[in-house]
Parts: sequence; C-alpha cells; structure tokens
Amino acid sequence: MSKHYFKHVPDIRYKNPLKDSPNNDNYVIIKNLFLRAKLRDDVFTSVTFLNSYTIQEGMRPDNVAEDLYGNSQLDWIVLTVANIVNVRDEWPMSSDVLYQYCEDKYGLAINDTRHHETEEVRNAEGKLILPAGQIVDKDYTIPNPLVFNTTINPVVPVTNFLIETRENEKKRNIKVLRREFLTQYILDMKGELEYTKSSQFVNKKLKNT
Repeated sequence: MSKHYFKHVPDIRYKNPLKDSPNNDNYVIIKNLFLRAKLRDDVFTSVTFLNSYTIQEGMRPDNVAEDLYGNSQLDWIVLTVANIVNVRDEWPMSSDVLYQYCEDKYGLAINDTRHHETEEVRNAEGKLILPAGQIVDKDYTIPNPLVFNTTINPVVPVTNFLIETRENEKKRNIKVLRREFLTQYILDMKGELEYTKSSQFVNKKLKNT
C-alpha cells in the first residue's frame, strides 16, 4: 500500500525491551499498524458514493488509482474502499501468475476433475428446464425436452484449474469511490486515524503503549 496512506497512520511510543531505564530515550516510535481505516458499512452499500469497477487483466491497485483518479499514489483509497486487507489473497492474479499458482498448488492434478456440473437445458419454446452450474454426478440424466422418450446427460467436468479461475474472476468486481467524493474521503480518513483523549494519549498522532 502506498506510503501516502502510512503517512496518515498515527504512531505509538513503544518501550524498548532491551533498555531498563524509563526515560523517553529508551522508547521507540513506530507506526500503529493495528489501526486501520475502513469504509463504513452504510457508505459501502450506498450507490451515491460508489461505483462498480472491473479490474482488468494485469492491473495493480496503483493502476486502478491512476485510471480512476489520475494519481497512482491513491492506491490506498482503492484498497480501503474495496475493504481489501490482504492484496496477495484478495486482489485478482494475472493469467500467468494464476497458472503458476495452480501448478504449485496442484502439480500434475491441475487439470483433474474436481466435480461435475450441469449445462443449461431449454425446451423448444426456450423455457429453462435445467440451469447451468448445479453440482451433480457425472452420469446424471434428465428427459430430453426435444426428443420424446429419450434422456440426455447435460453434464460437464469442472477441473481444479477452472475452479481457481472462477474464484480469481470474482475478485475483479469491486466498489470504488466516485471521484467527486475523493477530497472529502481523504479528510474523513485523516480524522478516523487520529487518536482521541485517553490515558495513553500524547497527541492526535502519538500515544504510549
């Protein structure tokens, strides 16, 4: 995530475990990585502030930020609005990376059948008889809607690679902040990442542990 996000993250003053003296010189100041900005649930479901966005092949968060806001350093806004914490697991892989991931995970079983699914079946009038995507046995049959007194086997194998590809494709659709709300969002996030008065409070950007 961009350094422009972390500059808004407040600090904590942490006691150096290698020192015995209580002096402030024996404290280290580090970023409070346990504090994370998150889009409010009511905003996340609002059509007023957000648009739907499809991440194209090979795009990184900074590419999306450049596309949306003309500034690649606003990648942290793309990630926080989409509620993505772990980019490695929650961002779609490129085709090459996905294939390598599947090879490492499944080895020679990459194209083995995981299960079988139905294909869509309609009758002569176009009425849906059987939806696609239902998990069934490989020998599953139904009456043929086009030929009387016959059956069909509308079943296709689904491989390990196809399963992983589908899961990867689901990650392409995210919610993004509309450009006109960008400035207000940044101001709101700064406020959310400031400390309030407590026994550990030093200032809005620093507290003791």
